[in-house]
Amino acid sequence: MTHQALLREIDLWSLEDRLQLLDEIWTGLLSQGYEPSLTDAQRDEIDHRVAEDNAEPDDIVSWDEVKSEALKRARK
Repeated sequence: MTHQALLREIDLWSLEDRLQLLDEIWTGLLSQGYEPSLTDAQRDEIDHRVAEDNAEPDDIVSWDEVKSEALKRARK
């Protein structure tokens, strides 16, 4: 079966089955030592967030607040 034929067949699967396949492929790659690298934008964002946290370490949101807000948004 060609690569394109396989992709056409997979397109016929349910979304849940395709997501499960994707998860299994990704997990397999990671277990074989694949380590994706960060993009420059991702690295810059992490550096920015760390700097913000270091500048104001007491500016936090409790887990209860996060959970409450997430549940409110999920109900909309």
